[in-house]
Amino acid sequence: MKKIISTNAAPGAIGPYSQAVEANGMLFISGQIPIDPATGKVIEGDITAQTERVMKNIEAILKAAGYDFSNVVKSTCLLSDMADFAGMNAVYGQYYKNEPPARAAFAVKSLPLNVLVEIESIAVK
Repeated sequence: MKKIISTNAAPGAIGPYSQAVEANGMLFISGQIPIDPATGKVIEGDITAQTERVMKNIEAILKAAGYDFSNVVKSTCLLSDMADFAGMNAVYGQYYKNEPPARAAFAVKSLPLNVLVEIESIAVK
């Protein structure tokens, strides 16, 4: 059985998708971009500021579903420019100090709303 996860502490979906879906003890978090849920707008700033906002959005969704970062087993990081990898990685690493999840990181041609980073995650209880 699948359960749709939604929280006002993270940005609402800007398309036909859910913030997250839980099924069989697994949580699939849709790609999060640096939108401030309070304003509904993309935050200004460099890759570190944008990654921090993305990670806070992921944290809010994890919390709403009863998970935390220790439950994350896989992340996919999408960057608009691979030159931003080190900055993204520095912030990302602060959330996974012990037993980090598996991860892939890609540079893509463009991201929604011209943001610098988007991260999706899978968590397991």
